[in-house]
Amino acid sequence: MIKMYVRKIVLLILNCLVIAPLSGQKENVSSEHIFSPQNQHVHGSSIVELPNGDLLACWFQGSGERTANDVLVKGARLRKGESGWSQTFVLADTPNHPDCNPVLFLDSDQKLYLYWIVVQAASWESSILKYRTSSDYLKDDVPNWDWQEIILLKPDSEFENTIKDKFESMTPRDLAWAEYAPRYEKMIWEAAKEPKKKETGWMTRIHPTVLLSGRIILPLYSDGFNMSLVGISDDQGKTWSPSLPIVGYGNIQPSVVQKEDGSLVAFMRDNGDTPGRILVSRSKDMGFSWSASEKSEIPNPGASIETIRLENGDWIMVYNDTEDGRHSLAVSLSADEGKTWPWTRHLEKDVTKIGSFSYPSIIQSKDGQVHITYSHHIKKSKTIKHVAFSPKWIKGN
Repeated sequence: MIKMYVRKIVLLILNCLVIAPLSGQKENVSSEHIFSPQNQHVHGSSIVELPNGDLLACWFQGSGERTANDVLVKGARLRKGESGWSQTFVLADTPNHPDCNPVLFLDSDQKLYLYWIVVQAASWESSILKYRTSSDYLKDDVPNWDWQEIILLKPDSEFENTIKDKFESMTPRDLAWAEYAPRYEKMIWEAAKEPKKKETGWMTRIHPTVLLSGRIILPLYSDGFNMSLVGISDDQGKTWSPSLPIVGYGNIQPSVVQKEDGSLVAFMRDNGDTPGRILVSRSKDMGFSWSASEKSEIPNPGASIETIRLENGDWIMVYNDTEDGRHSLAVSLSADEGKTWPWTRHLEKDVTKIGSFSYPSIIQSKDGQVHITYSHHIKKSKTIKHVAFSPKWIKGN
């Protein structure tokens, strides 16, 4: 009994310790747990602002991830003017299958979308991409869903040809290959020729990006190919076609931002070789084809990031600014469309390295505030945290 109380006290102290970087500030910054910390696995949150000013957040929750059939998508609502989030509720649950990586999105008609994946055979590579929509989501906490469908992508022969050509154009990796060992690049290229492999396992993680033309870009990635592509829709999300692959070594979970000149930049998690760096790719044709990914100078420990364009044209990125763990979560600001990131503040910085703060989701609300949700894990004390602040806070103003 004594050990149990000691453990609770330790966890309470640690929770207070890791939020110190924010709670110690006098600037316009607020933060709170969306629900009380508990021992189930909670991860992969997403946040959206509704037309009435409410905030809606979601995440997946259960006893694990791809191998746990009790995993489902849950949500909560923060009504405008209120200080506390609602009770949590279920947004999606496929019986006997894990539901993971949910993403919330509002289109130009203010229709609410929930994208997510359903995992088959306990394998990310067998995941099914699903979505559901709602036009009735303001009265009650839980949206009233009116449509649900599967998104099927069918990459053609350009998919495998692009992988082959891009790998051949990239700088050879500094890897020691045995004479009889299959090369990584050849294995990926051979897998890309198989229709089932290239048509399945594409997973969500980051908010869609709406281009100036109205085209919707849905960032997707594959753990099987260890690289990314985007879904493209020119009819308000009714139908989707795949882009050519974003080829690279472990470039996954892209976050896409459009520049003033119309070109796109994708910032991606690094699941490849060392040093761990945020990976970058560019598109000059509205997302159909992409340059081979390259390492930036920004550290990445193999963790998801997100970047958005603010209303004043600045770019903001939220990411783990380390190579060796998720104990530090930073926000950086760029005034030159991602060329440099001179301003950085920390949402979390746990010197004990016990905590894990990751998989952030970021939006800017109509009042100019930045809202971020992310996984807040300290051993078996797990929740989703919400932070809100003015962009000026990053510059220290």
